[in-house]
Amino acid sequence: MCWALIHAAWMHYILAILNAHDWTMRYVTTFSTEIFSLLNSIIYFHKAIQELQRAHDDSSFASFLYAIIGAIGTFLVAVALSTAESWKPLFHRYVRMGLTEYAAAISIIVFIGMPHIGELATLDKQTLQVSTSFRPTSPDRTVFFVQFWHLPVGWIFAAIIPGLIISVLFFFDHEVSSIICTIDRYGTKKPGGFAWDIVLLGTTTAMCGILGIPPANGLLPQAPLHSESLMHTVKEEVRSMDEGEEKTDIKEVRRVYEQRWSHFLHAGGILVFISPPFMHVLGLTPTSVLGGLFLFMGEQSLSVK
Repeated sequence: MCWALIHAAWMHYILAILNAHDWTMRYVTTFSTEIFSLLNSIIYFHKAIQELQRAHDDSSFASFLYAIIGAIGTFLVAVALSTAESWKPLFHRYVRMGLTEYAAAISIIVFIGMPHIGELATLDKQTLQVSTSFRPTSPDRTVFFVQFWHLPVGWIFAAIIPGLIISVLFFFDHEVSSIICTIDRYGTKKPGGFAWDIVLLGTTTAMCGILGIPPANGLLPQAPLHSESLMHTVKEEVRSMDEGEEKTDIKEVRRVYEQRWSHFLHAGGILVFISPPFMHVLGLTPTSVLGGLFLFMGEQSLSVK
């Protein structure tokens, strides 16, 4: 896998140098992005069902019933809170905005804590498996880096084929994500750094290969969900001609607040929670909550147009 990801990295660099985004933009339409989003939504729904299936196979019947309650509850609470901005006149506007933007996080925290209350604490619930020490997860490895230089030359060249497949998949996935989060309804003004994004994606792909972990591209629904959370109302002057006279009207429009802080804080939060001792907090998360999150992500991917 390591050499396949290394090959994928230099292929990403070539795509960025050739500015391949300008070519694909001629053929990748919003219809393509909607179909791809539908595929991802189906995958999320299927993953949620798989989590419940595992709970059914590996837990008691009482724990399985609570897993269903936890998954559906996480999903319904997140969906309900995501509409909080329309709850006027309840709460202050900023409170409603906070509930809307952090709907999934609030729902997850609630249903992580609920199994520790009362008799629910005695259930044999399944939780996420996390590492308890700073070492590779696989018992067969003693170092973090894969010794990729020991592979025969023939296999190194053979890894170009899966590297090409990964490059095509990642590039198209990135194009779809970029187009979805910059469609006309979001009113973005700053141009996207597509070439630099591909360079960064290629670098992280190579790093994943050297570390011996699966490559991570990005969560497709995260792109439109992030843009939706940054939507705000602004007042703009609209000039029009009426019987030869120019008139200026003030119109309220919805636009995305374009900034870099939310991306940075998001990445920082991920780094914090994969590091001890915060990783222990992730180990408290029931897998049923993960299933509810999958349902929410799939539903949001379908609902964002």
